[in-house]
Amino acid sequence: MSRTLKTAGSLLGSVLATLFGLAVVTFMIGRVMPVDPVIAAVGDNAPEAVIERVRVEMGLDQPLIVQFGHYIWQLLHGDFGKSILTQNPVTTDIAHYFPATMELATYALIIAVVIGVPLGILSAVKQGSVVDQVIRVLCLAGHSIPVFVLALLALLIFYAALGIAPGPGRQDIIFQDMLPSVTGFLTVDALLARDMDAFRDALAHLVLPVTVLSYFSMAYITRMTRAFMLDALKGEFIVAARAKGLSMTRVIFGHAFPTVAVQLITVIALTYAGLLEGAVVTETVFAWPGLGQYLTISLLNADMNPVIGATLLIGLIYVGLNLLADVLYRVFDPRVQ
Repeated sequence: MSRTLKTAGSLLGSVLATLFGLAVVTFMIGRVMPVDPVIAAVGDNAPEAVIERVRVEMGLDQPLIVQFGHYIWQLLHGDFGKSILTQNPVTTDIAHYFPATMELATYALIIAVVIGVPLGILSAVKQGSVVDQVIRVLCLAGHSIPVFVLALLALLIFYAALGIAPGPGRQDIIFQDMLPSVTGFLTVDALLARDMDAFRDALAHLVLPVTVLSYFSMAYITRMTRAFMLDALKGEFIVAARAKGLSMTRVIFGHAFPTVAVQLITVIALTYAGLLEGAVVTETVFAWPGLGQYLTISLLNADMNPVIGATLLIGLIYVGLNLLADVLYRVFDPRVQ
């Protein structure tokens, strides 16, 4: 019991230290940027008296330690400030844009796992064969080709040249703002509203960006699965299982893969976090109205509150998913107690 409490305390301390470090980093982002947040708010041509008044109102005339304390207090109350561009609270904007990114990342992860894990197993079992070499080349290409290149090629071939895919965006204009937002996932909301035309349109717009993101993630998951499986297949328990006359299928899925599945938990969790954070380029190319595009537009316009809020959210996601993976690892692996 005491060991469990000690482990839980260690995890909690690690999470709190990481969150505090994240708060420090995001606070410094807003202070070291070459753009003056006051000038960004009032404009370059504002009178000096207005600039000084706004600086006082924003608390930027206070010492850094006082500003940091005020910043932490705001974060604890879920206040990320207001966006200069939209004039909305950053939390409101994030709640509006983030579901689009989650929908993109979730479908990409599902496809990456469904395809990547079996390919990794097959590659390990067929080590050194033509099948293994082909899979490794596919994975190498997925890691080597930049995401924006794949995205642009996909648009050029399937939208511009062949005309079999819809253009950039999340919906055709005739379907915009027609569905009641329940989950934030357009495909799910369309099904809940029983609007099959809107569902097909949302699904069609998902195909290209999801394919690009899933290919990149699938390459990583496949490589990690292959590495884990190769290590597992060298184990003495596998030799013993084969000596007993068990079929190769039973050896792989009954003995080797269960040990690999525990390790894959961390890989999949961090891949999902990477998809949520790394969709910036994909969303920009496909004009996908998600958190990545919101972050990019805010950064280009020196609107720092959304940049800091989005960065903090992504960091929280990484910490949360990493913690979840660690907890699941301890639950499903009896060797880690």
